[in-house]
Amino acid sequence: MKRLLILFLVLALLVIIPFVIWGDFFESQMSLEKTVAYLRGTGHWAWLLGLGLLVSDLFLPILGTAVMSALGLIYGWFVGGLISAVGSIGSGLLAYFLCIKAGRGLATKIAGEKGLAEGERIFRSESGGWLVALSRWMPVLPEVIACLAGLARMPFRKFFAALCAGSVPLGFVFAWIGHSGREAPLLALLLSALLPPVIWLAFRFFWFTKRRQS
Repeated sequence: MKRLLILFLVLALLVIIPFVIWGDFFESQMSLEKTVAYLRGTGHWAWLLGLGLLVSDLFLPILGTAVMSALGLIYGWFVGGLISAVGSIGSGLLAYFLCIKAGRGLATKIAGEKGLAEGERIFRSESGGWLVALSRWMPVLPEVIACLAGLARMPFRKFFAALCAGSVPLGFVFAWIGHSGREAPLLALLLSALLPPVIWLAFRFFWFTKRRQS
């Protein structure tokens, strides 16, 4: 468990470093007004730039909630929410597959075979789904948890369902904030925190019901 914790800290450090280096610059350039201006400046391709920014959040200190709010303001809460959710899901999938394909060797050196085996046990259990779903509305953790899920070879169906359970409400909540023009960060945080576990519980209920019937 200690070596698995070291792997977690290494991944967290890799995510935090870009924020330390470029965080102030991105924060100054990504107010809601500036983000809307950037997106609208691309004309009909604003949705594609928004997707790109959300996916690149894996590597750069992008203010994802600002992008989601801007998409909601430009496209409305529904279409903006869809784009935001797809972008957040895309970022999680990119982290998952990159770590499955290219990160296993380095992770083994850091955590050892026993550490990765412990990670596999966690992410194949009920805890894995909860970690992925709940991490999506927290800082730093979305990227780290998605990477760990890939390194631990979490079953894809389970990972994707949990990823959607966390990303979809996040995208729609902040798109709604942008669309309605309301500055309600506490409400957004509350909704983003409460909706993922509700959706994940619903998925688990229907999933296990289906498995018992088959």
